[in-house]
Amino acid sequence: MTHEALLSIGLLIVVAKLVEGALGRFHLSAIVGYMLTGVILGPIAGIVEHTVELKAFLGIGGFLFFFLIGLDEIDIRGFVATIRGRFFVAATISVVASLLVSLVVTSDVFYDFGLGLKFTDSLALAGILSLSSLGVVAKELSDQGRLRDPIGIQIFTTVIIAELLAMLVVGFTIGEHDHHLTLFSMMLLMGKIAAFTIIAWLLSVRVFPPIIVALQRLLNVPHLSFGLILGILFMMVIAAENMGLHGKLGALLIGAALSGLPHQVRRDVVPGMRSVADGLFVPLFFASAGLHLDLSFLEMPAWVIAALVTIPLAGKFAGAFIGAFLARLDRPFPLATGLMAKGVAEIALLLVLLDTGVIQDDVFSLLAIVMFLYILLTPLLIRYAINRARPSENTNLPDPLPHSLVRFALDHVTVNDILDRTHVHPESGLSVREFVDRWVEPHQQDYVIVDRNGEFSGIVSLGMLRYLPREVWAHTPIGDVVRHITPRAWHDELVEDVLQRMTETSVTALPVIERNSEEFLGMVTSLEILELITLDARGAN
Repeated sequence: MTHEALLSIGLLIVVAKLVEGALGRFHLSAIVGYMLTGVILGPIAGIVEHTVELKAFLGIGGFLFFFLIGLDEIDIRGFVATIRGRFFVAATISVVASLLVSLVVTSDVFYDFGLGLKFTDSLALAGILSLSSLGVVAKELSDQGRLRDPIGIQIFTTVIIAELLAMLVVGFTIGEHDHHLTLFSMMLLMGKIAAFTIIAWLLSVRVFPPIIVALQRLLNVPHLSFGLILGILFMMVIAAENMGLHGKLGALLIGAALSGLPHQVRRDVVPGMRSVADGLFVPLFFASAGLHLDLSFLEMPAWVIAALVTIPLAGKFAGAFIGAFLARLDRPFPLATGLMAKGVAEIALLLVLLDTGVIQDDVFSLLAIVMFLYILLTPLLIRYAINRARPSENTNLPDPLPHSLVRFALDHVTVNDILDRTHVHPESGLSVREFVDRWVEPHQQDYVIVDRNGEFSGIVSLGMLRYLPREVWAHTPIGDVVRHITPRAWHDELVEDVLQRMTETSVTALPVIERNSEEFLGMVTSLEILELITLDARGAN
């Protein structure tokens, strides 16, 4: 790398962080500061140019940035959990309507606005304009203390689905794969994305974590997890590109797959990766976008500018409102407002379209400025919408709740914070009949069993009793049918990690053990964890 490239990188980083600090005093987004840095050092001062060397270095930052978006925002399990519910219907109608309306402007199918895009490219741009940001929604709801309210849960769940649907549309159409969109090519690409996601998830959840933990214990190398995950990321990006997917889409899917990493691994990996991203690559990535910002869009016809700004906006809100109304969700106005949230992913995807030559500087500059306005204004609109929403007597809540809602709503809550140490547990000497008559409760499938001394004996699942003839229930001790080797929860563990372990092992109750002495302290159930959210939500009515 030349001295000029290193000087450009150094100037962009220093100025970007200083501008971020200055704008932070006025509560403005850091992304605005980064892109303003690019504008100042590029088009205005002419000090920094977007060279090939700088572009290659920033490519690494792009992969890392999309990886972190997938890690923080894309909730595949939440998407799958709600796929049959009315929230899926509302989000799907919202995305489809927004895409169709945006295509009016981005393609020449209905009217030629002079963008000169192929249909697949126009669909990619329409998908970007149809995106919603879970990160923006989650932060605003959390800041307002509304993440556990019914309206907060509804908005959060709908945005999860809409964001992934729109991102899949962009994934189908963006990048270097075949630009002739046919039913066969769509099915083939969908299969590739599904296969890549499944493989990435299996490796991320079943293979990488135990290997990383074992290597860390064996080698005791500082920051080993961070280095391994970073290396795995880049290798998987190459694998994605070899499959015909865009590398940044691959990074996004890898991040989504790794969102289920155990807390121990996340604790070793995410802080360091986020420090590198926030301190180096993200400022550079968006400062490079600022290098392309100019006023060339003012040479476009005024009616084209007005159409690009207003038609996708109106289509997105109308589609979201109609979707919520047709799905019979209460309070469609706040839901539609929540779906208007935009984040930095849209600007990053626009930069990808610019780098691949799909759009030119004029369209990029105009839409990047529009996204700035979304980032600045939609949190205020969401706050206004949820504050003016009236409580509904028939609140619709997703069942089950999205897993990522627990991550956002119960951040930093440990098992010890919710543990009821006074809870009494059935003893192993009870007969199965006595256990069923005295202890079985609705909606609970697993029970922690203790011995006469109050120590943990095992877990019994109601499904196991189906294989035991009822005529022997009266004289069969419940201790004879328990599972003695079961997963456990540590008292100082995060609730999110415990719920994740329950999901992976299909167990709804776990014994809570003190980490050092291994003393049995009680139990925690998935129902108790979810009630922390749903009780607040239903109590708000």
